[in-house]
Amino acid sequence: MLKRIKENIDNKEWKEKNKIYLKELQNFFDKADNIEDNELKQLIIGQMLRCDNVLTKIAESRFQEFYKLGYKNAKEE
Repeated sequence: MLKRIKENIDNKEWKEKNKIYLKELQNFFDKADNIEDNELKQLIIGQMLRCDNVLTKIAESRFQEFYKLGYKNAKEE
């Protein structure tokens, strides 16, 4: 069971299948396509993807914390 939970935490489906996230990501890329300066466009897209990666790592870390807390509390009961 722990292995399955770890696989789920490592799996990015929680984000990549979220329709709201995908819609907002598409909106961002649509707007970025309108930037004429290609170098600026690439800098903006790269920075947004770095921010998204950091936020994803934060969320996944919180998932693990909540899982461990729930597991600990369940063992104590």
